[in-house]
Amino acid sequence: MGEKELAELLHLVSRRLRHGYVRRLVPLGLNPGQARALRALADAEGPLRMVRLADELRIVPRSLTPVVDAIEEAGLVRREVDPANRRSTLLVITPEGRVLSERARDARRQAGEELFAVLPEDQREQLRGLLSLVDAQFR
Repeated sequence: MGEKELAELLHLVSRRLRHGYVRRLVPLGLNPGQARALRALADAEGPLRMVRLADELRIVPRSLTPVVDAIEEAGLVRREVDPANRRSTLLVITPEGRVLSERARDARRQAGEELFAVLPEDQREQLRGLLSLVDAQFR
């Protein structure tokens, strides 16, 4: 059968990581897109405009609307009118949103720890370094 290509292996490992992450997000009532939006809002220095959050997430603004609707309905963010531009909406993360963002971050970390537990720490560090090098060329 032969060895798998590097790209195929990376894709398979990435899918396993995502499945482990999703499994841990379900009890939190979040999907990965909602968790990413919360993380971006939690990491921001203040409220973000919808357009800015869409840019941060590398998605088009209309794709963000259902995500924001769901997390707003759950009480994790609130929309406010931007005082600097009355036509713009600011997204403000709530204290509950901050707590859930941290729990989602922990879920991602746990999924990674479970997936990479087969590797000793020095190999995990080596893999982190190699993947960082590859990622850096696209920034």
